[in-house]
Amino acid sequence: MMKLDILAFAAHPDDIELSCSGTLLKHIKNGKKVGIIDLTQGELGSRGSAEIRLVEASESGKILGLSARENLKMKDGFFEIIPENTLKIIQQIRRFQPEIVLANAIEDRHPDHARASKLVSEACFLAGLRRIESSWKGEIQDHFRPKVVYHYIQDRYIKPDFVIDMTEFFERKMEAIMAFKSQFFDPHSTEPSTPISGEEFIDSLKGRMGAFGREIGVKYAEGFTSERLIGVNDFFDLV
Repeated sequence: MMKLDILAFAAHPDDIELSCSGTLLKHIKNGKKVGIIDLTQGELGSRGSAEIRLVEASESGKILGLSARENLKMKDGFFEIIPENTLKIIQQIRRFQPEIVLANAIEDRHPDHARASKLVSEACFLAGLRRIESSWKGEIQDHFRPKVVYHYIQDRYIKPDFVIDMTEFFERKMEAIMAFKSQFFDPHSTEPSTPISGEEFIDSLKGRMGAFGREIGVKYAEGFTSERLIGVNDFFDLV
C-alpha cells in the first residue's frame, strides 16, 4: 500500500490537468503525496488514440511529480454507475487511503463528467463500509473512507465554494496540459478540429483561472465545490 494525501479521479486523461493541476502542484511542493486515477482512456476523442493518451498521461504525470497514476480502462462515453465500476474505485481508495479525494465537476458539458462525479462520490462512501469486500493483488483490503470529497470545476462555470491560489504554478500547469499534444492547439496538426483544440480554448482556460484569482486578489486560482460544510479553526485561516 502507498498511502497518498490526495487522490484525484478523472473521467478522462487531461481532466485533472485542465481543472486542478495547479493545486496539485502546490500541494506536491509542500510535501504531500498525490496520485491520479483516470477512469477511461479517452478513446472516443476525435483526436489521438487510447495508446497515445496513455503515453501523454504518463508524461504529464512526470511533469506534475505524481506518486502514482493508474487508468481503470472503463468504457469512454458508456461507463455506468454499476457495482463493477464502483468496486474498481473502492479498490483504489482502499489501496491509497487518501485523506482528500478530488472528483469531476458535479455537472458539465460532457455527460461523462457528472456521471464520474457521482460514481466517485458514492464509491468514497461505500469504501468505508466494512461489509463490502474488496481485494488488491490477492490481499483482502481494510475498509477506509476519505475525510472529504471536493469537486473541481471544468468546462461550464459553477460558482466555487472556495478557490486556491496557484499563481506560482501556472507555467508548470500549462506544461502538463500541453503534454497532451494530440488534444490541444497545434498549428501543424492535420487531425479534426474539436471544441478544445483551438487556440481560443487555451485563452479561455487562462481567463477562468484569472477570474477566480481576481476574486481573492491573486493572478490565478482554481475553484472547487464541496459536498459538506468546510470548517476552519479561526478567521485567520481565511484569506
